[in-house]
Amino acid sequence: MTNTIKNLGTPAYLTLCTDNHIFESSAPSSSLSFDDVTVKFRQEPEHLAIFLTAGSTPVRWLKLRWETAWPDNVRFLGDAWERGYGDLEWRGMSANRFMPWYFCAAGEPYTLCCGVKVRPSAMCFWQTDSSGITLFLDVRCGGNGVKLNGRALKAAEVVVSRMEDCTSFEAASEFCGILCTDPILPTYPVYGSNNWYYAYGKSSEEEILTDCGYLLDLTKDAANKPYMVIDDCWQEHHRLDVYNGGPWTKGNKKFPDMKRLAKNLTEKGARPGIWVRFLLNEAEDIPNEWRLSHNGCLDPSHPDALNYIREDARRICEWGYTLIKHDFSTFDLFGRWGFEMNPLITGNGWHFYDESLTSAEVVKLFYEKIYEVCREFDALVLGCNTIGHLGAGYMHINRTGDDTSGKVWERTRRMGVNTLAFRLPQHRKFYEVDADCVGIDGSIDWQFNRQWAELLSESGTPLFISARPGVLNDEEKKELRQIMLTASVQPHHLIPTDWEHTDCPEKWEDKRNHLNKKYSWYEASGLRFNENTVRSQPYLSIIE
Repeated sequence: MTNTIKNLGTPAYLTLCTDNHIFESSAPSSSLSFDDVTVKFRQEPEHLAIFLTAGSTPVRWLKLRWETAWPDNVRFLGDAWERGYGDLEWRGMSANRFMPWYFCAAGEPYTLCCGVKVRPSAMCFWQTDSSGITLFLDVRCGGNGVKLNGRALKAAEVVVSRMEDCTSFEAASEFCGILCTDPILPTYPVYGSNNWYYAYGKSSEEEILTDCGYLLDLTKDAANKPYMVIDDCWQEHHRLDVYNGGPWTKGNKKFPDMKRLAKNLTEKGARPGIWVRFLLNEAEDIPNEWRLSHNGCLDPSHPDALNYIREDARRICEWGYTLIKHDFSTFDLFGRWGFEMNPLITGNGWHFYDESLTSAEVVKLFYEKIYEVCREFDALVLGCNTIGHLGAGYMHINRTGDDTSGKVWERTRRMGVNTLAFRLPQHRKFYEVDADCVGIDGSIDWQFNRQWAELLSESGTPLFISARPGVLNDEEKKELRQIMLTASVQPHHLIPTDWEHTDCPEKWEDKRNHLNKKYSWYEASGLRFNENTVRSQPYLSIIE
């Protein structure tokens, strides 16, 4: 592989939006000012740093444009704002398509990769067309312009790399390593059980212990202990299908002693893990000042609210849980799922408590605080509904796709296989990629779940199963046991070889270990689908 760092240079066009005006400039210099707002560019050996300074003027976004030409046969792969929703894929050029964080352009005989380094202070997306490249940097505080008050903000560091003598997958993986030089990673293969995809929140301490026994039977003789993760169901105010937030100070009637449960799981031979939704909390002692104005969730930009979150994380670690899966934070902060962010992550008209911070900075503050606590206790952080590009370096594992299913195979096929394939270049470059569980409850034909479980175990990524005890027959259980033992050591690292041509790769290989696999993901009757489309498509809208 030949990796050449390219210099984009100063943009050919710049657009700046404040709360009151839009300023435009062609052929901007390395420093450009509009009223009390200044944009500066500093070319470093391996990246272009973008700085923004403002006095009292609230700044909303910055758009940068570079002129370039593309070969006729070029295809593009972009990332997503948070989780993938079965919509990640290589496509031909589409000017209205936006690509958060980074993109790869594959054409003969090279792959060109453009992106911002992880943990920027702006929400960034790219757009390409036949005349150029555009980078959009959203620096709002919530839905209003950020008030920098003289502070110099390093909005992002742009990296462009030309990769030759390699496949597009190898190029994407190498580029992710350039964008993140400081990932935090588990020191052992992570795998285990989480009963969500058969229990769906209807569970108890007794059932968790039964699940743990089943898991340990599947993994007996494994030197590496599996995780038994308790999902949404344990919290004191849990109301099935109605409310799944905090307080997070104790369990409920079905989970009378969370510390004792962690100890029991450990004594049985499992590693205890737990799910939590830190930002949704109806505790009456939380002042309104600590809450977001648009939805009442906790505001991490408020120092007291952030300290409250830290103490929740500390309490859970002190109970003895060594993996914390924190969920829903992107939705709780911004009021939108990733598929609704077309293209901005949130609507206008609201702000965080600290109006001097960008939304990206608030998110990083939240992730960093959770990681700091978990690091004290040597506990792993697993993000779910999190923004991976902002969480790299703050989370060991990231759930990179929307939910799979224990009921409908089509959901697992679309969400699971897609996110595994197209987020796999991030694996062990940003964090470990969690493509979600294998839901085993009798509704999905074992031939499909077996393939899905096998692929996860052979990809070298975390494998979690949701297996109702007694559903599998002896032969099926024997197959699952072998898959779990493989997951406990992760000897192989299958990657997709047909990913440029399909959104659900079937051909996978591990060249180093001379392993090739071909999977069949489709049911005999074809897709089972809803007649009413409920997901938006990631395209820039037309101005009317």
